[in-house]
Amino acid sequence: MYKSNINLNLYKNFYEVAKYGSISKAAEYGYTSQPAVSKAIKKLESELGVQLFIRSLNGVELTEKGQELLYFVEKSYGNLITAERMMKETENLERGKLSIGMPSNVGSFFLFDKIIAFHKKYPNIEITIITGSTANLINLLDSHKVDFVIDTSPINVKLTKGMKVKLLKEVSYAFVIKKDTKKIDYKKIKELKDLKDKSLILPIPNTANRNDLDELLRKKRIEIENVLNIHTSEMIISAVKKDLGIGYVIYDLVKDDINNGILDEIKLKESLPTVGINIVYDKEFLSKAPRKFIEDYIDHEIKL
Repeated sequence: MYKSNINLNLYKNFYEVAKYGSISKAAEYGYTSQPAVSKAIKKLESELGVQLFIRSLNGVELTEKGQELLYFVEKSYGNLITAERMMKETENLERGKLSIGMPSNVGSFFLFDKIIAFHKKYPNIEITIITGSTANLINLLDSHKVDFVIDTSPINVKLTKGMKVKLLKEVSYAFVIKKDTKKIDYKKIKELKDLKDKSLILPIPNTANRNDLDELLRKKRIEIENVLNIHTSEMIISAVKKDLGIGYVIYDLVKDDINNGILDEIKLKESLPTVGINIVYDKEFLSKAPRKFIEDYIDHEIKL
C-alpha cells in the first residue's frame, strides 16, 4: 500500500520560487534564507525523482515537470485559502472577502451599483475586482483567486469539473454618435445599409463583440468602408465623444450619456445583435461573503 508523508513546507517553497521565478526573492518574501529555500527545492526534487527548475539569466525557470506540479500545487493552495476564509468568515459577515472577476465594460453597468450596495451593508468585507480576458478569468476561478466570474457570451473556454454557467441577462448593442454632430447627418440613417460609407468605430475583428455584427452585415451583403477598430468599449465611447464617428457598443454602457444628451442613439429598422451576461461559479468553493452577494444581489434563484 502506497504511503506518503507529505512535507507541506517543501511545496510551499516550491510554489514561492515558481511564483517569483527566483530563489532569492522567494527567500526574501518568505522571511527565510536562500540556502534554506535551495535545500528545500533539492529535497523535493530528490523525493519526486524529477528536476523542477533550471537556472536562467534572470533566476530560475520551471521544467516541464515543474509546470505540471505547479498546476496541482496552485489548485491545492487555492483550496487552502478558500478553506481558511470559510473558517474565518462570520455568519453576520463582520469580516470576510469577496473577489470578482469580470471585464471592465460589464462591471461599469451591471455590477458596480450592486457592489456599492453590498459594501454599504457589509462595510467590513474586503472587496476585490479583477479584470481580464475570459480565459484568464476562468483560470483565476479555477485556482480560487476569484470567487466567481461575470462575463458576456460566449464562454468559449474549457471549464473544469464543478464550474457552472448561468445566463443572467440579455443586453442589446446600439450604434451611437455624438449628440448634434455636424460631421454626419445621422438623423437620415434608418437602415444598416445607410452606414456603409459612414465613419464607424467598431470592436476589433474576430472578437465576440464584433463577430455577430459582421455576420449580420454579411447576410445583408453590406460592405462597410470606413472603420476604426478599437479593442475596448471604453475607448470606443471616448472616440465617439471626440466626434470621430459612429460607435457600436452595448446600449447599457451609453444609456446615461444618451439620457444626459451627450450621445444619441441611431435607431435602425433592423434588430441588432444581443449578448448574454453570465455568471460562472463553483458552489463548492464559495465562502459566505460571495454566497451572500450572489443570492441577494445577482440572482436569488441560483441554488447554492
